[in-house]
Amino acid sequence: EATSLETGKKRTFSAKECQFGYRDSIFKRAFKGRFIITAVWMTLQIKAEPNVSYGAISDVLKEKGIEKPTAKQVSAAVISIRKSKLPDPAEIGNSGSFFKNPEISIAHYEKLRLSFDDIPSYPINAETVKVPAGWLIEKAGWKGFREGDIGVHAKQALVLVNYGNGTGLQVKALSEKIQKSIFDKFGIRLQTEVNIV
Repeated sequence: EATSLETGKKRTFSAKECQFGYRDSIFKRAFKGRFIITAVWMTLQIKAEPNVSYGAISDVLKEKGIEKPTAKQVSAAVISIRKSKLPDPAEIGNSGSFFKNPEISIAHYEKLRLSFDDIPSYPINAETVKVPAGWLIEKAGWKGFREGDIGVHAKQALVLVNYGNGTGLQVKALSEKIQKSIFDKFGIRLQTEVNIV
Protein backbone atom coordinates (compact mmCIF):
# COMPACT_ATOMS: atom_id res chain seq x y z
CA GLU A 1 0.00 0.00 0.00
CA ALA A 2 1.39 3.39 -0.96
CA THR A 3 0.21 7.00 -0.89
CA SER A 4 0.74 9.21 -3.92
CA LEU A 5 2.72 12.34 -3.07
CA GLU A 6 0.96 14.13 -5.91
CA THR A 7 -2.67 13.31 -5.14
CA GLY A 8 -2.59 12.03 -1.54
CA LYS A 9 -4.60 8.97 -2.64
CA LYS A 10 -3.78 5.47 -1.43
CA ARG A 11 -3.07 2.71 -3.92
CA THR A 12 -2.46 -0.99 -3.46
CA PHE A 13 0.18 -2.68 -5.64
CA SER A 14 0.50 -6.42 -6.24
CA ALA A 15 3.92 -8.06 -5.93
CA LYS A 16 4.03 -8.26 -9.74
CA GLU A 17 3.25 -4.53 -10.08
CA CYS A 18 6.07 -3.71 -7.62
CA GLN A 19 8.55 -5.35 -10.05
CA PHE A 20 10.76 -6.61 -7.23
CA GLY A 21 14.35 -7.53 -8.04
CA TYR A 22 17.68 -7.64 -6.26
CA ARG A 23 17.50 -4.56 -4.01
CA ASP A 24 15.18 -3.05 -6.59
CA SER A 25 11.54 -2.25 -7.28
CA ILE A 26 9.41 0.09 -9.38
CA PHE A 27 9.66 2.57 -6.49
CA LYS A 28 13.37 2.97 -7.22
CA ARG A 29 12.74 3.53 -10.93
CA ALA A 30 9.52 4.71 -12.63
CA PHE A 31 7.81 5.65 -9.33
CA LYS A 32 10.88 7.04 -7.57
CA GLY A 33 9.89 10.03 -5.45
CA ARG A 34 6.22 9.63 -6.33
CA PHE A 35 4.90 7.41 -3.50
CA ILE A 36 5.34 6.81 0.22
CA ILE A 37 4.96 3.14 1.12
CA THR A 38 2.63 2.88 4.11
CA ALA A 39 2.07 -0.87 4.53
CA VAL A 40 3.42 -4.18 3.23
CA TRP A 41 1.77 -7.60 3.28
CA MET A 42 3.88 -10.77 3.05
CA THR A 43 3.20 -14.48 2.85
CA LEU A 44 5.67 -16.37 5.01
CA GLN A 45 6.38 -20.08 5.14
CA ILE A 46 5.58 -21.86 8.39
CA LYS A 47 8.50 -24.22 7.87
CA ALA A 48 11.78 -22.40 7.25
CA GLU A 49 13.89 -23.44 4.27
CA PRO A 50 16.97 -21.22 4.72
CA ASN A 51 19.42 -20.69 1.89
CA VAL A 52 22.89 -20.71 3.48
CA SER A 53 24.97 -20.90 0.29
CA TYR A 54 25.48 -17.13 0.03
CA GLY A 55 28.67 -15.49 1.25
CA ALA A 56 30.19 -16.52 4.56
CA ILE A 57 26.96 -17.85 6.12
CA SER A 58 27.77 -21.53 5.51
CA ASP A 59 31.32 -21.01 6.87
CA VAL A 60 30.02 -19.50 10.13
CA LEU A 61 27.50 -22.32 10.56
CA LYS A 62 30.20 -24.96 9.91
CA GLU A 63 32.48 -23.33 12.51
CA LYS A 64 29.66 -23.71 15.03
CA GLY A 65 29.04 -27.33 13.99
CA ILE A 66 25.54 -26.59 12.69
CA GLU A 67 24.56 -28.81 9.74
CA LYS A 68 20.80 -28.26 9.59
CA PRO A 69 20.28 -24.68 10.75
CA THR A 70 17.05 -23.20 11.99
CA ALA A 71 15.91 -19.78 10.78
CA LYS A 72 17.05 -18.33 14.12
CA GLN A 73 20.56 -19.83 13.72
CA VAL A 74 20.86 -18.42 10.18
CA SER A 75 19.72 -15.02 11.47
CA ALA A 76 22.34 -15.14 14.25
CA ALA A 77 25.05 -16.06 11.71
CA VAL A 78 24.10 -13.14 9.42
CA ILE A 79 24.07 -10.70 12.36
CA SER A 80 27.51 -11.87 13.57
CA ILE A 81 28.97 -11.51 10.04
CA ARG A 82 27.56 -8.00 9.67
CA LYS A 83 28.77 -6.92 13.12
CA SER A 84 32.29 -8.12 12.32
CA LYS A 85 32.43 -6.23 8.99
CA LEU A 86 30.16 -3.20 9.20
CA PRO A 87 30.89 -0.12 11.31
CA ASP A 88 28.57 0.89 14.13
CA PRO A 89 26.74 4.10 13.06
CA ALA A 90 26.92 5.29 16.69
CA GLU A 91 30.73 5.31 16.37
CA ILE A 92 31.30 6.41 12.78
CA GLY A 93 28.89 7.92 10.25
CA ASN A 94 28.04 5.61 7.36
CA SER A 95 25.17 4.59 5.12
CA GLY A 96 25.81 0.85 5.24
CA SER A 97 26.38 -0.88 1.92
CA PHE A 98 26.77 1.93 -0.60
CA PHE A 99 26.84 -0.08 -3.85
CA LYS A 100 24.83 -3.00 -5.20
CA ASN A 101 26.59 -6.24 -6.06
CA PRO A 102 26.69 -6.09 -9.88
CA GLU A 103 25.25 -8.80 -12.09
CA ILE A 104 27.38 -9.59 -15.14
CA SER A 105 27.30 -12.12 -17.95
CA ILE A 106 29.16 -15.39 -17.47
CA ALA A 107 31.22 -14.49 -20.57
CA HIS A 108 32.32 -11.22 -18.91
CA TYR A 109 33.06 -13.09 -15.67
CA GLU A 110 35.17 -15.73 -17.46
CA LYS A 111 37.12 -12.97 -19.21
CA LEU A 112 37.82 -11.32 -15.84
CA ARG A 113 38.98 -14.65 -14.37
CA LEU A 114 41.87 -14.68 -16.86
CA SER A 115 43.35 -11.70 -14.98
CA PHE A 116 41.76 -12.20 -11.55
CA ASP A 117 41.54 -15.93 -10.84
CA ASP A 118 40.28 -15.31 -7.28
CA ILE A 119 37.22 -13.27 -8.32
CA PRO A 120 34.20 -14.66 -6.43
CA SER A 121 30.78 -15.09 -7.99
CA TYR A 122 27.29 -16.31 -7.17
CA PRO A 123 25.15 -17.81 -9.96
CA ILE A 124 21.92 -15.99 -10.84
CA ASN A 125 20.87 -18.07 -13.84
CA ALA A 126 22.43 -19.87 -16.84
CA GLU A 127 23.75 -16.59 -18.32
CA THR A 128 24.42 -14.34 -15.31
CA VAL A 129 26.48 -14.23 -12.12
CA LYS A 130 26.64 -11.75 -9.25
CA VAL A 131 30.06 -10.38 -8.26
CA PRO A 132 30.67 -8.83 -4.82
CA ALA A 133 31.06 -5.05 -5.16
CA GLY A 134 33.18 -5.02 -2.00
CA TRP A 135 35.70 -7.38 -3.61
CA LEU A 136 35.93 -5.17 -6.72
CA ILE A 137 36.42 -2.03 -4.63
CA GLU A 138 39.06 -3.67 -2.45
CA LYS A 139 40.89 -5.09 -5.49
CA ALA A 140 40.95 -1.60 -7.01
CA GLY A 141 42.79 -0.36 -3.91
CA TRP A 142 40.05 1.67 -2.22
CA LYS A 143 39.67 -0.29 1.04
CA GLY A 144 40.79 1.93 3.93
CA PHE A 145 41.16 4.99 1.67
CA ARG A 146 40.66 8.33 3.44
CA GLU A 147 40.47 11.84 2.07
CA GLY A 148 39.85 14.46 4.77
CA ASP A 149 36.76 13.43 6.73
CA ILE A 150 35.41 10.87 4.26
CA GLY A 151 36.67 7.50 3.13
CA VAL A 152 36.17 3.79 2.56
CA HIS A 153 35.85 1.63 5.66
CA ALA A 154 39.00 -0.28 6.60
CA LYS A 155 37.16 -3.57 7.24
CA GLN A 156 34.47 -3.48 4.54
CA ALA A 157 35.18 -1.77 1.22
CA LEU A 158 31.47 -1.59 0.39
CA VAL A 159 30.90 1.00 3.12
CA LEU A 160 31.69 4.70 2.67
CA VAL A 161 32.27 6.50 5.97
CA ASN A 162 32.20 10.03 7.37
CA TYR A 163 34.83 10.61 10.07
CA GLY A 164 33.17 13.77 11.33
CA ASN A 165 32.66 16.78 9.12
CA GLY A 166 32.46 15.36 5.59
CA THR A 167 29.66 16.64 3.36
CA GLY A 168 27.18 14.75 1.24
CA LEU A 169 28.78 16.20 -1.88
CA GLN A 170 32.18 14.84 -0.80
CA VAL A 171 30.73 11.38 -0.25
CA LYS A 172 29.03 11.56 -3.66
CA ALA A 173 32.30 12.68 -5.31
CA LEU A 174 34.16 9.77 -3.70
CA SER A 175 31.49 7.31 -4.85
CA GLU A 176 31.85 8.59 -8.42
CA LYS A 177 35.65 8.18 -8.30
CA ILE A 178 35.17 4.60 -7.13
CA GLN A 179 32.61 3.89 -9.88
CA LYS A 180 34.98 5.23 -12.56
CA SER A 181 37.88 3.22 -11.17
CA ILE A 182 35.84 -0.02 -11.16
CA PHE A 183 34.66 0.55 -14.71
CA ASP A 184 38.20 1.31 -15.90
CA LYS A 185 39.65 -1.79 -14.19
CA PHE A 186 36.86 -4.36 -14.64
CA GLY A 187 34.46 -2.95 -17.24
CA ILE A 188 31.68 -3.07 -14.63
CA ARG A 189 29.37 -0.18 -13.80
CA LEU A 190 28.61 -0.08 -10.08
CA GLN A 191 25.16 1.14 -9.13
CA THR A 192 24.53 2.85 -5.82
CA GLU A 193 22.28 1.08 -3.36
CA VAL A 194 21.62 4.30 -1.46
CA ASN A 195 19.31 6.94 -2.88
CA ILE A 196 21.20 10.15 -3.63
CA VAL A 197 18.97 13.23 -3.42
